[in-house]
Amino acid sequence: MKITANPPENTPTLERRLGGLIDAHVHLWTNDFRKYPLAEGRTPAEMKPPVFSDILRYARPEKVTRIILIQVSYYGFDNSYMLSRIRKQPRTFRGVAMIDWHGNNPEAKMRELARRGVRGFRVVPHEASDLLEGNGLDRMFRYGARENLAMCFLIGPQMLPALRRQCEKFPATPVVIDHLARIGLKGPITQSHIRALTALANCPAVKVKVSAFYALGRKKPPHKDLIPFIHQVFDAFGPRRLMWGSDSPFQLQNETYEDSLGLVRDHLDFLSWEDKEWLLRRTAEETFFTGRSA
Repeated sequence: MKITANPPENTPTLERRLGGLIDAHVHLWTNDFRKYPLAEGRTPAEMKPPVFSDILRYARPEKVTRIILIQVSYYGFDNSYMLSRIRKQPRTFRGVAMIDWHGNNPEAKMRELARRGVRGFRVVPHEASDLLEGNGLDRMFRYGARENLAMCFLIGPQMLPALRRQCEKFPATPVVIDHLARIGLKGPITQSHIRALTALANCPAVKVKVSAFYALGRKKPPHKDLIPFIHQVFDAFGPRRLMWGSDSPFQLQNETYEDSLGLVRDHLDFLSWEDKEWLLRRTAEETFFTGRSA
């Protein structure tokens, strides 16, 4: 894992203009398996690195002061470790939890977790049969609209039409799409996939994470090959519906933390100062840090 380089010379000016930044996508885990057991079927060998519990070591040198913690799949629906970190540093962390979205009564769990600093709920379809529909998901969407809790989707471009139907069915529910819908993860970045993503801009409560650059396109910093793609997404959604996230620690395996932040901060020339403020702080702040506190 590489150590983050010193901030570039213009970072103090950026900090004064933007304020403390927010990383909207970070996973944390521990090797204390007695206190925080892994989900059934998961093993320590899958955890790379074996432990990742100190994101601020990488974030603070880049003037990132708040973090959205995303429940990692290693723990399944047991959000205990993430909640423990929020409880210890409630001004720094907010959470996106995982619950059973096929369940019949998810509202009680959503209510409980929202009281503990969770502001979103992650939906990860694992099979082609998961069509982003059903009573449990509908109930989560209704409750999310009522309590301003985001529904956060880790999906590929093939599932965007199904998500669009769900968003049109529940237009008031906040929705966040992770990692630019993973367009360019397993194949080329195509205009048909981009159109499927930008079509969701017609749903006013949908936002997109401009994140996980290390996994998209050419997968090499400084990730400038992604700029035309991001520009199209920006034109469709605008700055107030986009937020940056690193996807640490996975992003840190072959590049630095600054490599992720630097693409938005230093290389997206079509962004104004105000645009950068939204992508690097305000959109995530409005989505995850407003409303009920931890």
